[in-house]
Amino acid sequence: MDNTVSVSKEKIDLIKEKAKMSRLETIRLVALAKSGHYGSSFSSSEIFATLYYKVLNYDPKNPKWRSRDRFVMGKGHAAVGAYPVLADVGFFPKEELDTYTQVGSPFGDHPDMNKINGIDFSSGSIGHGLSVGVGMSLGARVDNENYRSYILMGDGELQEGQVWEAAMSAANFKLGNLVAIVDDNKVTVDGVTGELMDINPIKEKWKSFGWNVVEVDGHDVEALVETFDHLPSPGSDVPTAIICDTVAGKGVSFMEHGYEWHVANLGEDDKQKAIEEIKGGF
Repeated sequence: MDNTVSVSKEKIDLIKEKAKMSRLETIRLVALAKSGHYGSSFSSSEIFATLYYKVLNYDPKNPKWRSRDRFVMGKGHAAVGAYPVLADVGFFPKEELDTYTQVGSPFGDHPDMNKINGIDFSSGSIGHGLSVGVGMSLGARVDNENYRSYILMGDGELQEGQVWEAAMSAANFKLGNLVAIVDDNKVTVDGVTGELMDINPIKEKWKSFGWNVVEVDGHDVEALVETFDHLPSPGSDVPTAIICDTVAGKGVSFMEHGYEWHVANLGEDDKQKAIEEIKGGF
């Protein structure tokens, strides 16, 4: 997809609408499964939409295109929010989402790279994504390719030691083609991140590992676009971490900031209220 389009108001509005679509489809798909990840999907909605409608280079008709940008969801539990975006841009028919989590369906609660076009890595247990990104970025160097590897992680995921081994490696190997995106929604499945094991100061930690660090409002589409547009060249030698200040459950008032909505199933009345709030915008 062309990522050289100027950032028109129409483009920004399109990204915002697609983020809203991701949230609405998440509610529909979780209803099919009777359980799913609302909070962490909603905190990533604008990130998903900005990546797939503005930033990433890819060809949905050739999902294994050698020169495509790679996107890895370290927080694979947010896949229910990414599937509708992948369908919308053409990786597979939208109707296939109706099988979500059913027996025999390729669309599980976590993404499977061997079953779903557009998924670059199968993820579930968190903490592995950045290491995979280091490998992908090293592969780009070996193959003289100019693509970037984008790795989406949750703030709770930063509690995993493997993340910091990968961060150290990326700086050592001068991987300017590697971009870590931290969805800093401040909660995990078990509670508030800072109360369970405080990973702050996040910015200073990444800097101390030799990374270029940018902080941004993860729900501000204009700011996200500007941040991605000003990434250093893939040929540069310093990896970049984008720390996105986000809200778990963003867009639904009774979900926002609540870890209780990490995994849940809306009752009918609450489902209709959530849909109305998302359609009404925020």
